[in-house]
Amino acid sequence: MKLRKEELKEFLDEKAEEYNRPSFIEDDPISIPHRFSGKEDREISGFLTAAISWGRRSMILANAAKMMDLLNNSPYEFIMNAGETDFAGMKGFVHRTFDSADLIYFIKALKHIYSHRGGLEEIFTGYMTEDSLQPAIHELHNIFFELPHSKRTEGHVPDPYKGSAAKRINMFLRWMIRKDNRGVDFGIWNRIPPSILSCPLDVHSGNVARKLGLISRKQNDAKAVAELDGILRIFDPEDPVKYDFALFGLGVAEGFSRES
Repeated sequence: MKLRKEELKEFLDEKAEEYNRPSFIEDDPISIPHRFSGKEDREISGFLTAAISWGRRSMILANAAKMMDLLNNSPYEFIMNAGETDFAGMKGFVHRTFDSADLIYFIKALKHIYSHRGGLEEIFTGYMTEDSLQPAIHELHNIFFELPHSKRTEGHVPDPYKGSAAKRINMFLRWMIRKDNRGVDFGIWNRIPPSILSCPLDVHSGNVARKLGLISRKQNDAKAVAELDGILRIFDPEDPVKYDFALFGLGVAEGFSRES
């Protein structure tokens, strides 16, 4: 699909407008943190949900809801007070390669972050640069694994400095930072400008972006994210990741990338 840049921006603006609305929430992982009103509850439920956001959406939602049940539907209170006896009920939890051992470590790591690092927001605020949150995602990875852990668990917190597109973390950051005034994204982290957010890049959004000529790189990796950032920040310097809704809608809801 070949469009001039002005036409492409107009097309994507229309699609972002179409999908960035409350009806988007119900079948999306963001519906899980929407269950909560407290800032820390939204952060923690959002982070845990984002961590397992790959695979079938129905399974993501079911297993994220199961995680919240295991945390007594009080995520912040649970992680701050949970002991070894509380972890017994988590045995058997699994979402694809993310299992109960991973969940237990995530809870311990989050407790460490909220007890000794000022919380998730503080990490991203402290390590962001003027135009990027990717260095902060890298530092989150380092901080998250300061406690003794299994090497295999590290794969569940991506690191863009190792080439990852960090789709799930970038999605979580969109939820926390972007102020859409539509009741979808929360916009509860006020010290980070939405202008430096990066678009969550996965198979669907990547295929759509290539078909539209937004990116040329074939892999969905950190370099492709940077390439996509470059053009989306021209289209809307203040709110570039609003186009995540457009790419998602075109790819998942409309099957755009599968068309000839």
